[in-house]
Amino acid sequence: MSGTFIAVDTNVLVYAHNSSSSWHLPARSVIERLANSPQPWAIPWPCIHEFLAITTNPRLFPKPDSMPAAAAAVEAWMESPALRILGELRGHWAELSAMLRAGQIRGGAVHDARIAALCREHGVTELWTADRDFSRIAGLRVHNPLLD
Repeated sequence: MSGTFIAVDTNVLVYAHNSSSSWHLPARSVIERLANSPQPWAIPWPCIHEFLAITTNPRLFPKPDSMPAAAAAVEAWMESPALRILGELRGHWAELSAMLRAGQIRGGAVHDARIAALCREHGVTELWTADRDFSRIAGLRVHNPLLD
């Protein structure tokens, strides 16, 4: 991990939190390793919002989290002193619009481009995700840590 600034996507967060997921143990291990490391790591704000929306959604889970339970997970991650939460900077639109044009991005992939733009704006070198859709976005290394 040395020299690498890692951001974590929503799906890794959801798997780490959801004990019924077949990816729970490897995802939880990944998050614990990042949270306990002195190396800076990041979660983009849209991923936190999406995590809350997914884990509390009764259409996605037979027993969804309550909002206080989902929020408690976010608050636990925020206790990591090395965590950086990524939000839009002044040049966000320029970065995002260039990505959208270069990758011919549209529809639901705009959300992924927003996450990638946030990562690039903040100097993230690698996004950890199980989502293959990020491969269409140039300039950001993508890695699935669940397959390690």
